[in-house]
Amino acid sequence: MSSAQKRDPRTAPPASASALLRHFADLRDGTHGGASSRGAKERLFVAAVPLLDPYARQALEEINTYLLLGTGEVTATGIRRSADGGIDAVWGLSWPEQRAAGITPIIIRAYFGSQFHHPHLQGGSVGDWPLNVYDEEQAATELPTLRAIAAADLHNLVLQLGGDVRIIPATVNAIDE
Repeated sequence: MSSAQKRDPRTAPPASASALLRHFADLRDGTHGGASSRGAKERLFVAAVPLLDPYARQALEEINTYLLLGTGEVTATGIRRSADGGIDAVWGLSWPEQRAAGITPIIIRAYFGSQFHHPHLQGGSVGDWPLNVYDEEQAATELPTLRAIAAADLHNLVLQLGGDVRIIPATVNAIDE
């Protein structure tokens, strides 16, 4: 769409734009999903984590299947208090070559820092994404973001090793489609 074109107001925005619009509305209003108290915002976060769980696991299992050739293990912490007094949940993917190289696993983290106004997603080595999920449909639309977080994290792990792709079994076994 060129800058001269206007969006048809009858056309729904794509899911990614809707998520950002929810996020920016929360920033504007100082809320999270309509909640203004810390306790109410935390309850929404706690409800969002199980909705995200199958999609975070799917993103990591896809990497495990196609890049790590099934050698990895997906783990999840569930909801827990974080070191800063906030709350988080972490999904991880570790595998033998990563452990042998002494680098961290691939991480997807949902977190609500104690000084934050609302929660975010992040990777182990990549920055923040808005987390404004309140139902199953919104959670499902986060799968591309969760895939991007996991892929970026894996890429950065390779870079930490000076570009050594041998930590990815599919590259060693010449399965690079």
